[in-house]
Amino acid sequence: MGMVVLASVLPAKGAAAVAFGHLTSFAIALLFFLYGGRLSRDAVMAGVSNWRLQMFVLACTYVAFPIAGLGIAALARPFVDPLIGTGILFLCLLPSTVQSSIAFTSIAKGDVPSAVCAASLSNLVGIVVTPMLVGLFLNAGSGGFSLGGLRSVIVQLFLPFAAGQLLRPWIAGWLHRRRGILSYVDRGSILLVVYTAFSEGVVNGIWQRVDARTLFIILGAAMVLLGIMLGFTIWSSRRLGFAVEQETAIVFCGSKKSLASGVPMANILFPGSIVGIVVLPLMLFHQIQLMVCAAMATRYAERAASK
Repeated sequence: MGMVVLASVLPAKGAAAVAFGHLTSFAIALLFFLYGGRLSRDAVMAGVSNWRLQMFVLACTYVAFPIAGLGIAALARPFVDPLIGTGILFLCLLPSTVQSSIAFTSIAKGDVPSAVCAASLSNLVGIVVTPMLVGLFLNAGSGGFSLGGLRSVIVQLFLPFAAGQLLRPWIAGWLHRRRGILSYVDRGSILLVVYTAFSEGVVNGIWQRVDARTLFIILGAAMVLLGIMLGFTIWSSRRLGFAVEQETAIVFCGSKKSLASGVPMANILFPGSIVGIVVLPLMLFHQIQLMVCAAMATRYAERAASK
């Protein structure tokens, strides 16, 4: 939110915008290289054996979420800029969060290995599936997917991630010892991408297209969407006979969307002039999901402690 304010008051323009654009591309590649280097194969194997849970989380993320998003975006479009509708649908096509999904599952006394696997697998699959879904649901006329976008995803996301995985035997220890410092690299990369995206959006008149009424509609759509997915994951996991510990992993991995992956992907898949407005629903949804899921994790933990 601070980067949005900074970009609104002091946006990057001219040569500075070009420099920030190159720096942002590097930051995105570095971010996914670090993801690749830190993703533990042992943790993945520990959770992947529960294939029913993993497949169900993927279905929530890449089937149920887009279906819900199509309905909510269709309802919102008559009242907002068409790009806001695009942004609502775009957030529904993204992978789940990694760090917060695992953290909330741990707080809730849930199945952490399965959450690690589900969140990691969601992001691995998302590198390929999210651009494909963008191409399916968002046409080029709305600034959607293109072959150039696919090439950028491969170069800026997949190749750095693959390089991190290949080099993991040699760099994993170094990355583990410097987790504190590298967390600033993670967050700094996202802040840089948000600042650059909103700078271009401000230059192109984003705040002439987004007023208080539009923000209220986006917040309402985000809360309804989160409520639908939380209700669906809780109800479905119980109907399918998952244990409570597994239910928490499903709820926290299957109902959330990643700002860390979403903003870089939007920066690659959409024209720079519209990235700011497209990621606005994602940014608001991200804040809401953290607050709601934090409260839910505490409730799960209290219920586990009372048994």
